[in-house]
Amino acid sequence: MDKEQERKNQNNVEPTVEEDSKSNPNSENIEKDTKKEEKELKLTPEDQINELEDKLARTFAEMENQRRRFEKEKEDAFDYGGFLFAKEALAIIDNLERSKQVLENDEKLKNSEALKKTLDHLKIISTDLISVFQKNNIQSIECMNKKLDPNFHQAMMEIENDQKEPGTIIQEIQKGFTIKNRLLRPSLVGVSKKTEKTVEKNQQNEQNLDDK
Repeated sequence: MDKEQERKNQNNVEPTVEEDSKSNPNSENIEKDTKKEEKELKLTPEDQINELEDKLARTFAEMENQRRRFEKEKEDAFDYGGFLFAKEALAIIDNLERSKQVLENDEKLKNSEALKKTLDHLKIISTDLISVFQKNNIQSIECMNKKLDPNFHQAMMEIENDQKEPGTIIQEIQKGFTIKNRLLRPSLVGVSKKTEKTVEKNQQNEQNLDDK
């Protein structure tokens, strides 16, 4: 009888905190919430208001950053959405220019009325196409007689010229374009350099100065 009573007493013992935690997976969360509530109770009303204001300020700042990112992405999509199309369309201008050069160099057509009319038509088409580009913020790059700028120009050759400062663009091989502030394609150009005789003369003068 005593042993039976002892077993009953053991079964009726309340579980410890550790045992209760293992048997109830939500007990840990309840304990955390309780600590959080105790911490909040310790805050004064003024502290609680300051904490809420800080949370609101952070939330508004995050919302503003997201709005700015969205606006930037929208502007980029609008401004440069036709970038690839515009770049491909430049081939039309190139082909018009090549056709003009071929016709001008044809000995059979030189000084003929047919050549003059054809060139006039090509010029009208080219002018209209450039006008359409300009309305869509696509501008040609002015490069002649300017210093070479790697951001907008690509030097294809050097041409001896003592009249211009070295690195000055004196020939435009292919016209370059920008779309807004973004490079669509660089201008292919020829730049000036000093003639060999001038370089030799300068080197000789420097040698004479060193000898003195």
